[in-house]
Amino acid sequence: MKIGGQSVKIFKMKNRKGYAAICDDHLTEGITQNQALERMEKAVNRTMKKLLKQKKK
Repeated sequence: MKIGGQSVKIFKMKNRKGYAAICDDHLTEGITQNQALERMEKAVNRTMKKLLKQKKK
């Protein structure tokens, strides 16, 4: 899977319930794979907005 051209890896966590997603120094967790991916999208969007805001200054 990809978000904004960046690869996302989703895997089942062994020591917890649910799934985790890793992408571009972000780690998110969710009960389902879709929830982990949705949370990753939000995290990446927050970071991108922050970077764009810094570039404008």
